Order: sequence, then structure tokens, then C-alpha cells
Amino acid sequence: MPYTDHFQHADDVVAHLNGIVPKILDPLLQTKYVGFVSIAAVTVFELAIKYIFIDFSSRKNKVFGIFTKNYFNRINGKIKIQIIKEDYIKKFCDKYLQRFNKKIDNATKNYLSINRRDIVNSYQNLIQWRNNFAHEGNINATATYNEAVLAYQDGKEVVRCLAESMTR
Repeated sequence: MPYTDHFQHADDVVAHLNGIVPKILDPLLQTKYVGFVSIAAVTVFELAIKYIFIDFSSRKNKVFGIFTKNYFNRINGKIKIQIIKEDYIKKFCDKYLQRFNKKIDNATKNYLSINRRDIVNSYQNLIQWRNNFAHEGNINATATYNEAVLAYQDGKEVVRCLAESMTR
């Protein structure tokens, strides 16, 4: 199963909401859907990231794969880029961290020039919006539903960079 299969859940939610949210006339109610999109997005990012590391480890060694699976059972939403770099990739080897940094830098530059959006900022914003909504019940006053959907699409690029970095 490819890591991208994990995106299907959030893709389905977004596709459904895309037919509903634009028809909502109350801007405050529309804004609440930013929270729902961010929760779905961060959840599938977490699942995909776990899968990438477990798959990588399992390909190296069966026991290493089991260890990694047990280790990543406890990450519980800890998928900020800095955590991915320092707490996860670095444990595997600096070579993978260098790959990831290079891929993120290149992808950010390319994506920014084509789409005028920064994948790293989008990814980090989604995590922040999710945390504010899920843990504090706060509604994001500045982000729109459409911005959340675009941030989800942008964030997939960060996960792609990770997947491409964690190869032999």
C-alpha cells in the first residue's frame, strides 16, 4: 500500500464539504469548517508519516520494522516539520535528514513559483489550526475554508518529500 492511500479519507471529506460549504451563508459557520478540514488533514498526514517510517524500517530489517512500528504508535500528532527532522529522521541517519532538507527546499521553491504558496507554511498552519480547534475549541479567525483546503493540498507535498527522502 502506498503512503498516499492514507490521504483518501481526508480527500473524501474535503470533496463532500466542497459541495456544502460554499452554500453556507453564515461566514462564522463556514470558518468552523477550517477546523474540520485541518483535523482530517493532520490525521492523514500522521498516518502517512508513520507508514513511511515503518515501511522504510521494515524494508531494512524485519525486527527494525517492528521496533519502528511500536515507536511510532506513540507519536500522537507530533508531526511538525522540526519534530520530523530532529526526532524522527535524524534517528535514521544524517544522510536522510540532508535529503529531506534538500527536497523540502527544492519543493518549496518550485511550488512557490508555480502556485504562489509555501508548502512549509501551509503544512505548519494546518497543524496549528488543528491544535487550536481540537484542543482549545478556537475557531480560526483569519483562515478561510478554501485556504484550509489549499493548505491540505500543499501539505501533501511535505509528506511526499519525506517519502522520497526515506529510500535506500
